[in-house]
Amino acid sequence: MNAHSTVADDAANDLLRPLQARDFLNPPILLAGIVDHMMYAFFRDRLMSAPLEGIVVIELSTLGGDPEVARMMGEDIRFHSEQEPGRRFVFLGKAAIYSAGATFMSFFARPNRYLTRGTRLMIHERKIQANVILDGPLTMCIANLKAKLNEIEHSIQIQNEGFQNLIAGSSVTMEQVLRLAPENWYVEADEARNLGLIEGVI
Repeated sequence: MNAHSTVADDAANDLLRPLQARDFLNPPILLAGIVDHMMYAFFRDRLMSAPLEGIVVIELSTLGGDPEVARMMGEDIRFHSEQEPGRRFVFLGKAAIYSAGATFMSFFARPNRYLTRGTRLMIHERKIQANVILDGPLTMCIANLKAKLNEIEHSIQIQNEGFQNLIAGSSVTMEQVLRLAPENWYVEADEARNLGLIEGVI
């Protein structure tokens, strides 16, 4: 076996093997704070300069933020994972992965999800705050109400798609998530591992 084949084999193994603490020593992408468009811009910049092959760790600590920005970041991970099979994108949650942070984590395959010791996940339903003003012809009032209802129903659909991605391959059922999420479901790192929501605790 020559040196080139050994290096190639090592790279291939990196894409499959369970990870250890040393694999997380120097994450190329470090994110902390509110999930918003500023975080997204920083994330995109770091993603473009991350290693082009092997393990790429994205470390995140967040108390939440914009779920649509989290989905944008997640779609970038999904797209690059599909287009660049030589890269293994790995999620490392630190301290707090709340709300939009859990949404982002759901885009990673379960074998690529890790949390640091003592980290808490917080999973909840999307929230809305809106006033519907009825002023004008009655038919227009009905249209306004239906438009708001359609918005809510579509948001629930997107939310539940995220829940399905999050629990895929775990022992958690959709019924459990829908029962617990309205009250803010907190999951400690070891519990998340035992439930199969993540691969390991670092």
